[in-house]
Amino acid sequence: MATRAPRRRLHSVEAAAEILGIGRSTTYEEIRLGRLRTVRRGRRRLVPAEYIDDYVELLKAETSVAESRA
Repeated sequence: MATRAPRRRLHSVEAAAEILGIGRSTTYEEIRLGRLRTVRRGRRRLVPAEYIDDYVELLKAETSVAESRA
């Protein structure tokens, strides 16, 4: 029986950018704007997996609103 590797819960900003398919600069801008939330662990800024999911939901909601206005 194969064991599953545990799902990573905290991601670096660079890893979050890769997961989201956006650039590092864009990711930092979204963080600065408060659209993508992070946590601090010492000096490191990390993105919890659920915050990545929240950001995707935000993008989907914005798309729905934009499409309903068109």
